[in-house]
Amino acid sequence: MSVENAGQILWVLGIVAWYVIRFPFERRARRTRVVVNRRSLTDRIGLGAALAGMAVVPGIYVATGFPKAGDHAASAWGVALGAFLFFAGVWLFRRTHKELGKNWSISLEIREKHKLISGGPYSLIRHPMYTSFFMLALGQALLLANWIVGLAGLAGFATLFFLRVDKEERMMTDTFGEEYRQYMDRTKRIIPYIY
Repeated sequence: MSVENAGQILWVLGIVAWYVIRFPFERRARRTRVVVNRRSLTDRIGLGAALAGMAVVPGIYVATGFPKAGDHAASAWGVALGAFLFFAGVWLFRRTHKELGKNWSISLEIREKHKLISGGPYSLIRHPMYTSFFMLALGQALLLANWIVGLAGLAGFATLFFLRVDKEERMMTDTFGEEYRQYMDRTKRIIPYIY
């Protein structure tokens, strides 16, 4: 098996794991009433960009080899590092869902009996799910030996992050007030101790 094929297989396994994690939380979330809904066009654009860059574009590449123009030689160390980042991102993705429980939502929503979660990965960073997406995007760039596909994942993550994080923090401040402001003071956004 070539290094390129190994990277593609690992990416597919990671995406399957990602979906297996997300699916039951989507089903459970539908059962908990939404009390604040801040969905917007920019929210949909961010989600669409993340989906395109981190699933559709790489999925097409893995299935068809298109776009070949961005291909480059894969290295064993790059695939190994990509696999570590990707599966660490999947692990963090799972942890964030587990911590959020019924509070989880794919969009900017506050659910009935919503609580401020500050344990587990949320004790260091306010948005560990975005951190997991960043790790997945970096891992994708190393697993799939194509510059275009690698940049698509990073662009998809960046679009989602920059279109949503400020709005999400405003929604949390509106909901939890001083409790959230104090939480912001003691945590970073997506990289522990840095940002």
